[in-house]
Amino acid sequence: MDKRQISYQSVQELVETAENDGVTIGQVVLADQAAQLEQSPDALFTRMAERLQVMRQAAEDGLRATERSPSGLSGGAAARLQAALDENRTIAGPLLARMLARALAVSEVNARMGRIVAAPTAGSCGILPAVILTFAEEKALDERTAVLGLWTASGIGMVIANQASLSGAEGGCQAECGSAAAMAAAAAVEMLGGSPRQAAEACAIALKSVLGLVCDPVAGLVEVPCIKRNASGAANALVAAELALAGIASAIPADEVIAAMRSVGDQLPASLRETAAGGLAATPTGREIARRLADAVRVTE
Repeated sequence: MDKRQISYQSVQELVETAENDGVTIGQVVLADQAAQLEQSPDALFTRMAERLQVMRQAAEDGLRATERSPSGLSGGAAARLQAALDENRTIAGPLLARMLARALAVSEVNARMGRIVAAPTAGSCGILPAVILTFAEEKALDERTAVLGLWTASGIGMVIANQASLSGAEGGCQAECGSAAAMAAAAAVEMLGGSPRQAAEACAIALKSVLGLVCDPVAGLVEVPCIKRNASGAANALVAAELALAGIASAIPADEVIAAMRSVGDQLPASLRETAAGGLAATPTGREIARRLADAVRVTE
């Protein structure tokens, strides 16, 4: 494998390195990080496997839980969807239903202050585990393939962080759930045997599908609409992976989509960047929820 360091300044760089070396993006990123951090690939692989286990445990805990979050705004949605799946009441098939349930589950664990992996953020923590765990289960993929998928996602995430943003406060929810969906889509493609170039196409398709998505948490909490956006983000990643694996390319390359996301984020007004001053947070119901929660806090003080 090429010994030069990866700059993580473009998805194209990751693709070209992987193609030249005849490996996946995930393998490129693992080898590069081992070299840059002066650690063995096995040690880093083990640490990533531990993160996958945290994701798996969060999903399992969330699917069983019915209690509400401390705010009372969320809780039990994952369990309800899992019940619909168990009773054969879902309409889009078991793969998508399981993926959506896991995305809700992990996000609800986060809302209850449980242990999650911010991937890439706490607000978007359900998307990547939902996609990776569900594909691993449904397609009977081994643990190594799933962990390498996380390394693929990491490489894509580092490029987005360097060239745009992963922060809702800086770039809106496109930078959080959008980035997570792009990372998950690329990971899914490589996990399912797609090429590095197809992984890049999936990244582009997922990210461009949510350009302009605002960050408007009701009452300033990462619950409404964030939890359900995690489910939508997982579905977005599934769509992008499906298209890319069928040989469908994005008309705009991944790196240009990332640059466009940065430009759009820069143009978003402050009210739509995690300030809870616009979007759904500014609706009558959103404002009433915020007032109710503020009153509850004053009563307990």
